[in-house]
Amino acid sequence: MDIIVLIPVLFFSIILHEFAHGYVAYRMGDDTAYYSGRLTLNPISHIDPVGTLAIPAICWLFGWPLFGWAKPVPVNPMRLPSPRKDMGKVAFAGPAVNLLLAVLCAFLLKIVLLAHAQLGQQTFNALVHIFQYGLFINVFLAVFNLIPISPLDGGRVLTALLPVTQAVAYDRLIGRYGMWIVVILILTGVVKYIIFPPTLLLIAALGKIFGI
Repeated sequence: MDIIVLIPVLFFSIILHEFAHGYVAYRMGDDTAYYSGRLTLNPISHIDPVGTLAIPAICWLFGWPLFGWAKPVPVNPMRLPSPRKDMGKVAFAGPAVNLLLAVLCAFLLKIVLLAHAQLGQQTFNALVHIFQYGLFINVFLAVFNLIPISPLDGGRVLTALLPVTQAVAYDRLIGRYGMWIVVILILTGVVKYIIFPPTLLLIAALGKIFGI
């Protein structure tokens, strides 16, 4: 039952993350995502066999928190007015949307808690579970993607913020091996020490703001 309820929340979160990249790029002049059929909320257009199907299935089988990713939206930096700086904005759009979704989930969770007496216990438990998971997974996705290692969004944001010389040096040093670094961090379990402290801190902050 859990996976039937939570999978749509995960899919919506990661699909909206990718949609945000494409939408911001489109607004700044790059219509690559639009003409690739990716500027849509249709989940079929964003399915990645590994990130959207295999990884969530493995997480469910091993009892881990459901996690995954969608197929990256194509962006052509050369069609943006200021390629390096604007790619930073495009990259940040994904995590920003996840943070907004986390705020929305915290708000809805508060509403459900206030309406406890008006809801049946089964409905109440299901809604609390859904919004708690939505809050967690969206903060988690935002924090994970903001790790400053390319090809994660944080790497592109950092490149946009650095002076040109340092940005080029960073890309040469980290960009070439970024994916391998991310894989090693995940396989060794080190990534949880990077992600969980800020994730829990942000969730606690939202909990305090909304009184949940």
